[in-house]
Amino acid sequence: MHMSDVIKQKSYEHIVFVLRRHWITFIPIAFLFIILSLAPVIVYVLIGNLFPDILFSSTIQPLAILFGSAFYLSLYLFFYGHFIDFYLDLWVVTNDIIVDIEQHNLFHRIITELDLFRIQDVTTHVKGVFPTLFGYGNVDIKTASNNSHIVFYNVKHPNHIREQLIRLADEDRKFHQGQE
Repeated sequence: MHMSDVIKQKSYEHIVFVLRRHWITFIPIAFLFIILSLAPVIVYVLIGNLFPDILFSSTIQPLAILFGSAFYLSLYLFFYGHFIDFYLDLWVVTNDIIVDIEQHNLFHRIITELDLFRIQDVTTHVKGVFPTLFGYGNVDIKTASNNSHIVFYNVKHPNHIREQLIRLADEDRKFHQGQE
């Protein structure tokens, strides 16, 4: 995905940040995928050791293959859907706007755009042991409007991003006041 497809930059505009979730936040899903992919193998070995005649019967073997195939297909779809949601959630910060791209599932994307000069409050939330150790957290951006609210979820260095957003918002406010 090219940024020019997502945002139409003005002549004076340049990209400051392109943010994604921290990679460590995807590890629980990957770990769950690995554990679940080993489950049919473990069941196969257990049944093979306890009841060896069952696996080679003419009715059970095709059903076991069908069930295993359906299970792995469902598991791959589950993993792919979560990976798409993780990878395609994107936040683009320029010196004029913030673009929030949220991928909810395979065919559902919401893109929100917010002018920097409208920012009223920027808050960071780093909660828990892992976010503190690995340096990621949420950045909550609020405006005076009730419907404009953007959250950068699990991004690296949230305090640095908060400071930069406040600085960019002040610069953009000065720029827009100078144009009036």
